[in-house]
Parts: sequence; structure tokens; C-alpha cells
Amino acid sequence: MSKRWVIGAWLAFVLACIAVISRTEFTADLSAFLPRSPTPAQEVLVEQLRSGAVSRLVLIGIEGGTAEARAETSKRLAAALRRVEDFALIANGEDAVSGQDRDFLWRNRYLLSPAVTSERFSAQALRESLEANLHLLGSPAGMFVRRVLPGDPSGELMGLVERLRGESRPAMQHGVWFSQDGRRALLAAQTRAAGGDIDAQARALALIRGAFAEAAGGNAMNLLLAGPGVFSVYSRERIKNDAWRFALIAIALVAGLLLVLYRSPRVLGLGLLPVASGALAGVAAVSLGFGAVHGITLGFGVTLLGEGVDYAIYLFTQSTPGTAPQRTLERIWPTLRLGVLTSICGFSAMLLSGFTGLAQLGLFSIAGLIVAVIVTRAVLPVLLPPGFAMPAVDALAPGVMALVRRAPLLRLPLLAAVALAAAYLAVRGGPLWSDDLARLSPVPLSDQRLDQELRRDAGAPDVRYVVVAAAKDEQSALEASENIAGALERSMHQGWLAGYESPGTYLPSFRMQRARQAALPAADTLRENLQQALKGLPFRSNLFEPFLKDAAAAKEMPLLDRGSLRGTHLGLKVDSLLVERENGWAAMLPLRGVTHAAGISRELDGNPTTQAVLLDVKRESNALYQSYRREALHYSLLGAGAIVVLLFVSLRSPWRVFDVLAPLAAAVIAVTAVLAVSGHELSIFHLVGLLLVVAVGSNYSLFFDRQMPSVQDRERTIVSLLFASMSTMIGFGVLSFSEVPVLNALGSTVGMGAFMALVFAAILSRREERR
Repeated sequence: MSKRWVIGAWLAFVLACIAVISRTEFTADLSAFLPRSPTPAQEVLVEQLRSGAVSRLVLIGIEGGTAEARAETSKRLAAALRRVEDFALIANGEDAVSGQDRDFLWRNRYLLSPAVTSERFSAQALRESLEANLHLLGSPAGMFVRRVLPGDPSGELMGLVERLRGESRPAMQHGVWFSQDGRRALLAAQTRAAGGDIDAQARALALIRGAFAEAAGGNAMNLLLAGPGVFSVYSRERIKNDAWRFALIAIALVAGLLLVLYRSPRVLGLGLLPVASGALAGVAAVSLGFGAVHGITLGFGVTLLGEGVDYAIYLFTQSTPGTAPQRTLERIWPTLRLGVLTSICGFSAMLLSGFTGLAQLGLFSIAGLIVAVIVTRAVLPVLLPPGFAMPAVDALAPGVMALVRRAPLLRLPLLAAVALAAAYLAVRGGPLWSDDLARLSPVPLSDQRLDQELRRDAGAPDVRYVVVAAAKDEQSALEASENIAGALERSMHQGWLAGYESPGTYLPSFRMQRARQAALPAADTLRENLQQALKGLPFRSNLFEPFLKDAAAAKEMPLLDRGSLRGTHLGLKVDSLLVERENGWAAMLPLRGVTHAAGISRELDGNPTTQAVLLDVKRESNALYQSYRREALHYSLLGAGAIVVLLFVSLRSPWRVFDVLAPLAAAVIAVTAVLAVSGHELSIFHLVGLLLVVAVGSNYSLFFDRQMPSVQDRERTIVSLLFASMSTMIGFGVLSFSEVPVLNALGSTVGMGAFMALVFAAILSRREERR
């Protein structure tokens, strides 16, 4: 094929990939960790972490200045944020129920109040209510009581307002919420956007910071922010900043190294074409195969394509003066091809995974490596400058080969060290793998403690526990939440939790609303009971005509549904706690101050009419991550088995297979032992790093095992392996200095593993001994 056709076909392929990618949906939620057939609990877990009410909560603290200044800043900040559409709810204790909500509560008080029973309107109960109101008229609440008393002598509105304010209220100073120690003014904001929409959460946080700067008015005050959305934004920015910073450092160092070797900026740029083309192909393949690409696939996939950078190094460093690049490729192609097939075998087992993220990672890596090696084989030779050669290789060869010839002297010490490492891993106490997602978070412990403090002071729901009731339709879900409330009330009396939220609090089911209508006495009966209750009390007999009129109207008024709550904060609460799912509805009841989860679960299990489960978000997310990591390890081992079979078929010699695999096994054992000794518990990120170590290390072992036609050919091969390994060590090694767990894990594992794989291949190679 002519040079023009090769370049044209490559460009057409790249453009086709870009066209597919331009229509690709990229997701960054936790669905990558979900099995293809998730359990209901797993589905609910991801829904809660992605868009649940707790995930949209932002906790705000104001420090500095005097208590009066903090309170005024809180009021100005709350007023500013209430004017912004990005927030569904702003609370700071000023007025827990807005005027619009209070009007709604007033009109529908007899349908909403849980106190409405037939006994509530007996003569005795009405008299007790009237006597209580008489006492309140002389209190600071007297003005409010005087206004509502004629239409609500039973106190339904006040009861509803108190209920909506919550049982666990923050301390109050100067009319707003404060922490228990008085050092902070407190606010709580709920975003309209889902907690999983990190861009929207970032915009909301920017609005809070901007509004605070104006509200503070130049006073020396500090803004404190916490909550799931805050942590998501922080994590993304921290990872992105560290990734960019260390990537730039790595690029500069690797580019400098290769520029010294290549002595040609053009060739340096050409060396990136295989991995860049492979990355485009990987994204396009996943998009076509799955319809969307997860962020975890993109991040890990590009990492695993690091092997593709080595392909160009093998070609460039083994090019000799007067030899066409195609001839060089023909010489190294059998070994390079086997190395690629080895990597493909290792990743192909992931395609069988029940986890979407792992299956995508397998397809991405396989498609990317195939394209990377094809570009190296077909495109790079036609783009290399005529007569390209690397004299630096010949200059370095004598020194490198002297070390390689002495390397077998270290064989026995190495085998002893690996044996000790394996023994240590076998007998060490404690788990080797970490299954606690909290340890993978880049959020500092100080910020996590701040979240706990603000959540405790504000009486906000715990992000850990939520009761979930599944139902076939909306009304069934509301009825389920009302049934569950009884079990939760009993748990509160036991001291097992401090409180809870329920959609039934804000929107009773039709069944409950009809029961309350039925509990209202007939007009004549209610009038007679009221007259008896008024005897001896200083109220005019006709003062309560509005009450009699409203109670009679309530018996016939239309029942409330979600549409009735539109435009109120109650509606926003219901929207966050009552969600429609693919197979029905679910009522969410976040819990607060849980001290005995097992006892609450027993109470819930005691109600056979309701399908309710206490979801421990921390435990379930850790279990889901554990199963993901376990399956990744399982399929990695299957891939290793496929590699062994491939090598036996290709090399047709048990000793050669042993020579190829021994350095890889030694490197994996040694890296794992070093990480364990240094106090690291391994995570999914370390596992991905070990996969890359095996991928690049297999190339080192195969090239050491290859029969060389000449001494010069062997020298150039060894030098090419050295520079390929150095590029990987530098590129990933700098990431080990990051404090972000994912970057540190990948960097330390791959940087150390690439070095060990090359050194161990040199020490354990027996090619010269078999000649």
C-alpha cells in the first residue's frame, strides 16, 4: 500500500472515531460499579448517592466577628440565596415555614395535621385547647395566637409548623441558627440539581461564596462549607489539579529524555500517535458497544494504554542507518505481536464481567492496544524521516550490556528476596486489600470532621442511614411511609435514633386524608361540642364561626396530591423523598442520630405489610466496591491463565514460558510486598497498576527471550527496553508524590513495577545460557 493510502486510511479512521466520540455520552456516576443485574438495594444505593435528598444538602457555617455580626450575615446570605433558582431550600432558623407555605398549611390544616382524630374535637378536648390558647394569649406568641384562634382553636396550624420545624433544632441566637458552642452561625441549603451533577454543584458553591462575600460586607469572617456536593466538587478539582500538574511534570521529563535519545522533535511527536490513536479507538469502541462511556473507563483505560507508548520506542531505538523502518519492524514484529496478544488475553477476561465498568475497561484496552500496534506497524514507518537512525543507542549500548551480562549474578539473591516477600504476604496479619471507600477519598480528614460537626449542630439527616420502602405506585409508597413511621417512632422511644424525615409528613396518602375527613364531626355535633367547651371561658360565642365553617368545608374538600404542593417547599421535600423508579415507586426516610441500626431493622421487619429496608449507605457502598474489586481480581487471574495458555501455544517450550513469566510474577509479588510493608492496603487502583506492570513487563520478558540475529540487534533491543521502562517509570513515578489516593496508587505501583519488571527480566533471563 502506498504512503498516501496509508496516511489517508489512518486519518479517515481517526476522523471516524472523533465522529463517534462527538455523539458519545460520558457519565461519571456510580453505575459503573453496578452489576448488570443489580439488586434492589444496590439500585437504591446508587440513586441515593446520585440524586437523593441527602446528596443535595450543603451545610454552611459562618465564623468570625461578633455573634450579632454572624447573625446578620446569615440573614443577608439566606435572603440572597433564596432569590437564586439553583436552590430549592434555604434554612437558617429565621422562618422555618415561609408565608406561602403557611397559607397552604392554613387552607389544608385538617388534611395535613396528624393530630386530627374524632377525639380531637370532643367537648373536653376543645376546652383543653381553648384553655391552652387563653394562656398563650399572654405570651410572646400572643399576637400569632390572636390572629389564628378564631379559625383554629384546636391548634392544628401551630402543631404543623412545629412539626415541620423538626424535633432536633439547632441552638438559636439573634433569630438564627447557631452551633451549640455559639462560634458559628449555621445555614442549610438544598440544591435543585442532583448531587451527582458535579458541574451544577460547583455552580451552586460559587453562588454561595459570591453571596457570602457580599453579605459579610467586609467584616473578617470565614465561610465553611460541607456536604456530599462540596466533597464531590473538591475531589474532582483536587484530582484534576494534581493530575494536570504531575502530568505536565511527567511529560516534560519523558519528553526531555526521549528528545535526548531521538534528537528530533518530529520523531518525538510521532511517538505519541499510537497511544493517541488507541485512546480514540478505545473510546469509540466502548461508545458503540455500550452506548455510553464511564469516566472510570476513560481514566483507567488511558492508563492501561501506557503500553502503547513503548511500541514507538521499540521501533525508533532499533532503527539503524541504511535500514528501512519496515525492515526493522519485520525483525521485531513477531515478538511485538506476541506481547500485544499477551496483553489482549489479560484484558479479554474483563469482557465477561457482570460489572459494566470492568467490561468497558476490557473493551477499551483491547481496542486501544490493537489500534496502537497497527499504527506502529503501518503508519509510523511512512512518517519517519528518511534515513532516521539513533546513534545515541550505539553510544549507550556498551555500558548497558555490561550491566546486563552481570545481572544473572543476582539471580539467587533475587529468588531469595521474592521467596521472603511471598512468605511475608502469606503470613502477615490484617487484610491485604482495603474495602473502605472512605480511604480512597482525597477529602482531608479535617473537612470530614467539619461535616460531622455541622451536621450534628444543624440536626441534619445522617448521610449514612435511610429507610427505603418500595411500592407499586405513588399512593402505596405514601401509605408505606406512614406505616414505617410507627416503627420509627417506637425506635425513637427506645433511644435508637434522634429523628427522621418522611414524605408522609408533607403529603399524607389519600387513605390518611380520607380518615382525617371522616374524623371531623358533623357541623351540628361540632357546634354543640364547642358550646359546651366555651362555658365559663371569656370568649364570645360567635368568635369561632370561621372554625365551624372551615371544618365543615374540610370534610368535602378535594384530596391533596403532588400537584397541590407545587410551588411550595413542602412540594420540594416530597419530590426529594418520593421518587419514581423503573419498576415502581420508593419512599425515602432519612434517619438522624442512629445509635442502634440492628434494633431499627428489627422494628421494620416486624411490619410484614410493608417492604422496607434500612439502607446503610456506608456498608452497602463498601460491599459494592468490594464485590467490584473482587471481580476485577477474579478476571485478572483468568486473564493470567489465558496468557499462560497463549505463551505455551506460541513459544512451545515450558522453559521459555517459565523464563517469560518468572520476572512478571516476581515483580508483582515484590511490588505487592513493598506496598504492604509500607503500610498500604491495596485498592482497585493498585490492581489496575499491577495489570499495567504485567502488560509492559511481558514485552520486556519476551524481548529478552527473543533470538537475536546479531550482537548489535541485541544491544539495540536491550537499550530500547531500558528507555521504554524509564519512560514508564518517570511517567507514572511522579504520580507517587501526589496525595490523591488514586494517583498515588497508580504512580507507586506502575513506577516501581516497571523498574522491577525490567531488572528482574535481565536477572532471570536465560537466553544466553540456552544458546
